[in-house]
Amino acid sequence: MSPSRGLLNHKLLFVTGKGGVGKTSVASALGILAARSGLRTLVCEVDAKGDLAQFFGIGPLKFDPTEVRENLSAMSMDTEASLNEYLRLNLKLPLLTRIGPLARTFDFLANAAPGVKEILTVGKLTYEVREQHYDLVVVDAAATGHVVGQLASPVAINDLVKVGLVRNQTDWMIDILTDADTTGVVVVTAPEEMPVTETLELVERLGQETDISIASVVVNRVLPELFARGDQELFDQLNTDATLEALVNSVGEGVADVLAGAELAVNLRRARVQHLTRLRDSLPKDLPVMYLPYLFNRSHGVRATGQLADALGEELGFS
Repeated sequence: MSPSRGLLNHKLLFVTGKGGVGKTSVASALGILAARSGLRTLVCEVDAKGDLAQFFGIGPLKFDPTEVRENLSAMSMDTEASLNEYLRLNLKLPLLTRIGPLARTFDFLANAAPGVKEILTVGKLTYEVREQHYDLVVVDAAATGHVVGQLASPVAINDLVKVGLVRNQTDWMIDILTDADTTGVVVVTAPEEMPVTETLELVERLGQETDISIASVVVNRVLPELFARGDQELFDQLNTDATLEALVNSVGEGVADVLAGAELAVNLRRARVQHLTRLRDSLPKDLPVMYLPYLFNRSHGVRATGQLADALGEELGFS
């Protein structure tokens, strides 16, 4: 199934994946692409490691959104600040100094009750969607081991609290999260054994433990196909000992390094094909899959983010 431009028609996208596969890269690239398309976009970093700011080439992010470029803002989640905002909005407490005792009490409860801290994160993000402050909110979400609990937190709280203000809050959060046209999960993976295994397990868990739609699987760091079939036959002929020796004698030692590098790239790609095949064969047939190239960059900054945004645009059919 073609992913189509529909991915950016969502209002809320949670980007997750095994640590190290590039979920922050994809989240930042999605933000850039959406902003280029004229969507007022917010990208939120949940784990507050500070990586997202580097991808946008800006200073450390805070809870209050920072304008990155036209139509694009970025923030870092802070559950204490989210609680303060929630209490101000819902209990009409105007000053932070008045919230202190309530916040300390809530912090005690948050450490005792699973899902409370997670709901402060999800609540802030869904609130931005409900109030239509942005056309799209992209979340650099928790990694695969924690994201299911994070996404399921409103339902967990709903099961504990049957009436009152908190129950009313979780009801509308769940409505937003479970609307497939509004909210989706983007699972980032890589063409390697462990990332593919974790991706398949996460897709299954999301289907079993939540009612939140998976918008797409994104395979990051896909090596390019260097040779067509005819080119491969020519390469194999050049890479024989006799031909290689003749080339070195006529061109120089550098040709051996070039051929060795090409052979390594071909072998690496072939080794990863089996993991791509397993992924495609095991995922639901109607689940969109997108492929992003391996970027041969020393570090991931603004330029690399732009390159990934270009690649995402091509996958989504943007001209």
